[in-house]
Amino acid sequence: MKFHFASCYLVAVPLLAQQNAPVAAFQTPPQSNNVSPSNSMLRSSAVPSSELQIQKAKLLELIGSKAVNDPVLVDPFTKEPIEISSSGVLLGGEKPSSADVRYSVRSATNQFAGSSGTYIDLLEVKPDDDDNDSSQRSSASAFAKQLLPLVPVGLRQRLAKLASSSSSAGGDSSDDDFVPMRDLFTSPAVSFAYERGWRQNFAAAGFPGPDAEAKMAMEYFAPVIAKVPPSSSVVVDMSCATGLFTRRFAESGKYGRVLGCDYSDSMLTEARRRIKAEPKLQNCGTRLDLVRLDVGRIPMKDESLDCLHAGAAMHCWPELDLAASEIYRVLKPGGRYFATTFLQEYFRILQGADGGGEGASNPSKQAFQYFTSTDTLRDLMIRGGFAPEKVFVEVLGRACVVIRC
Repeated sequence: MKFHFASCYLVAVPLLAQQNAPVAAFQTPPQSNNVSPSNSMLRSSAVPSSELQIQKAKLLELIGSKAVNDPVLVDPFTKEPIEISSSGVLLGGEKPSSADVRYSVRSATNQFAGSSGTYIDLLEVKPDDDDNDSSQRSSASAFAKQLLPLVPVGLRQRLAKLASSSSSAGGDSSDDDFVPMRDLFTSPAVSFAYERGWRQNFAAAGFPGPDAEAKMAMEYFAPVIAKVPPSSSVVVDMSCATGLFTRRFAESGKYGRVLGCDYSDSMLTEARRRIKAEPKLQNCGTRLDLVRLDVGRIPMKDESLDCLHAGAAMHCWPELDLAASEIYRVLKPGGRYFATTFLQEYFRILQGADGGGEGASNPSKQAFQYFTSTDTLRDLMIRGGFAPEKVFVEVLGRACVVIRC
């Protein structure tokens, strides 16, 4: 997780080198010499890089690099390493222009897309350049999914067929009232509204607010981060939405690399816009990347992350057991997970405010996961691999759950 820092010029890949970027970012990630079956709260000492590696990093900063193997990210389908390159080289110390620089992201098996102005897309394999029909079908499907939450219920069935046409030949479309929460957040309108009133509504459930939650998470991460070189620590903000916490983690200057990850193209686009508009992030000393992915198939190496945060997110994940095991897999031994989510009680309140309606009490008709108790969440994390004595769950206010593992 530590290759070349973009020194918060906020480019998506390491090859856009900055002359003053921390050279430790090119080091090989430290590995634990004593990996236990459970994620203990202690981390083995990081092995410092050799002088040769440091000199190599300095040289690469000066001359630029055509292609770099990312020390954290991998092909989500094969778990092969990925190589990230651009069509040109920026010399060390040169600030990237405002133009969007596109990147080639490849594993030995698949090719993906990415750019400095948006994010690295590790959710979908990039179609061949000559497969225009496939590319057009994929674009039409993505556009239809973005529109789906905004379409009146009576018209959703027709649009849902278009949204699924590129991935399946048919399927049951009888549940046209149902919009999965994950698809709801692909809507540009929802992404636009997320920090303009949507997120503020969470206070009714007991959420502490972004600043307070970020502080709680960073305090929980602190003992782990203290055991690694500052420039080599890696933190992921999973289901980052518009980068509400991603920006706070990067601005803190506590971490070498921060990865903001989400399923939604529109959320990541809004996150990038907000990052570019934040002066504090332009010289914060932290490498900040945005990655599009599926939390049920995290495109990261085993035991490659120091800490992972998921704020108000788990109720949106469609495959919870897969997500929990994937989070456990990518955390280093002793790495920490901090998350907030809702108890079922909050959604009952919302349904009551809406007057209920047909199917309101049927979880299969809802766009979110129901967590009936703290034990439900505790059992989920234990099934994912976390040791029972390391899983702590508490409730704030009426229905905000805080999970620490």
